[in-house]
Amino acid sequence: MTTVPAATTVLLDVDTGIDDALALFTAALSNAIDLVGCTIVWGNVDVEQGARNTSEVLHLAGHGDVPIAIGAAGPRNGQPAVFSPQVHGADGLGGCADTAHVPTVASESAVEMMLRLSHEHAGALEIVAVGPLTNLAAALDADPTLPERIRQVTIMGGAALAPGNVSETAEANIWHDPEAAQVVFDAPWELTMVGLDVTMTSLITDEHRARLAAGGAIGRFSDRILDYYLAYYESFSGERASGNHDALALAVATGLVKTTLSPLVDVHVNCSDGEARGRTVTTLEGAWGQWPEQPGARHRVVMEVEPGFEERMIDLLAGA
Repeated sequence: MTTVPAATTVLLDVDTGIDDALALFTAALSNAIDLVGCTIVWGNVDVEQGARNTSEVLHLAGHGDVPIAIGAAGPRNGQPAVFSPQVHGADGLGGCADTAHVPTVASESAVEMMLRLSHEHAGALEIVAVGPLTNLAAALDADPTLPERIRQVTIMGGAALAPGNVSETAEANIWHDPEAAQVVFDAPWELTMVGLDVTMTSLITDEHRARLAAGGAIGRFSDRILDYYLAYYESFSGERASGNHDALALAVATGLVKTTLSPLVDVHVNCSDGEARGRTVTTLEGAWGQWPEQPGARHRVVMEVEPGFEERMIDLLAGA
């Protein structure tokens, strides 16, 4: 007899833009994932639009029953929120969002949902955060014992040795709220950082779009939103190829892809007001690929994964 592994219990903390949508589709469609909730944070779009986008995507995937809770509308330090319409479109979905869609949103806040699910799934809950870390920091403020009940936290964010995407050194999710990120990195839980070092090696291209376009409703929707996303990447790189950021973080967290190089090191977030604001400073030392795990460190920084996840993801979405 073959034993089927139990699905991983996941709470997704999202700021639903285009790459978040791909992660949501993956979570909803994969038999390896039990998506028990989505919390909304500001970032790619404001939280109201993020909730609408999340709800629309989940309904398209046949999982409109997944509860959605709205969280932080801006950064921890109280400064005005900055969004990313140039990357994801004004609606966060490349101009393809259904303006008539009315989301169903839980009465509880994102923090309340995180804490409730941490008790209901104590020891089993995986938190996958693919936006600014404001909600997670607020949950830690509300209940410092939260890490005791969480199996693992995986974030899409940061850059160890790779250049940043909003400055020379900073990745967008961390740059949006460095103070919140530092709180999350300081918490006593196992944290995996899936940053630009690895997400920019998992590329989505027009060839993938063509396969999605030939698929079902989810594939065709993904094709349309990716057209906007790839055009943005082409505008500065000259190539129609985007990083598969958020879905790759989800895949690492849930075992859909194996890491082949992910040293355990310490990570510090630069919270200064200078040019290095938002940089994730890691203690990676030695020659490439020869970083020893550091005693007492709690942060696993993913630098390489096995190839092929984006192909499997495209097949999943196109075949739905």
